[in-house]
Amino acid sequence: MKLTHEIWNQRYLNNKTGWDIGHASTPLKEYFDQLGDKNIKILIPGCGNAYEAEYLIELGFTNIYLIDWAEESLLNFKNRNPKFPSSNLICGDFFEHKSTYDLIIEQTFFCAINPDFREQYALHIKELIGKKGKLVGLLFNDKLYSNRPPFGGNLKSYLNLFEKHFSNVRMEKCYNSINSRSGRELFITISNTLK
Repeated sequence: MKLTHEIWNQRYLNNKTGWDIGHASTPLKEYFDQLGDKNIKILIPGCGNAYEAEYLIELGFTNIYLIDWAEESLLNFKNRNPKFPSSNLICGDFFEHKSTYDLIIEQTFFCAINPDFREQYALHIKELIGKKGKLVGLLFNDKLYSNRPPFGGNLKSYLNLFEKHFSNVRMEKCYNSINSRSGRELFITISNTLK
């Protein structure tokens, strides 16, 4: 299945966004709550309606960047957050994005890309976080679908992928998932910094 920006944009236009829970997920909120430095540079790839960014803004974070193929999702976010800088809204291909970040947030993006691109995802994350940043977020620990998103996966396959490229990979069963995802999520922390 070839997933294009037109397909994703149509899903937002037609309100076919079953993955969208309408708010930042509890595991990410609790992670954000314990972050001290409000100036860290944050990227949310495949951000969708970007409720995580909204929560970060409420907490006082000021250096947030959002990237998505679907222009409609970015417009939705901008309409809800008119003061957010338009220059930090990137409508484009994550795999072509160039910069470095202190923190990249993973929330339903990994499961939306074709599994054939997971290796490329890991390599690109490695470039974007450099030597000091980290990837934090949630991965589905579930079969899900093999022919369309959300694509599934499991702890073993994720460890095999990320441990090839990163020196510090932590994945734990998520204890505070929302009810509909309970028992189906892993909380991940991945970086190039040795333990």
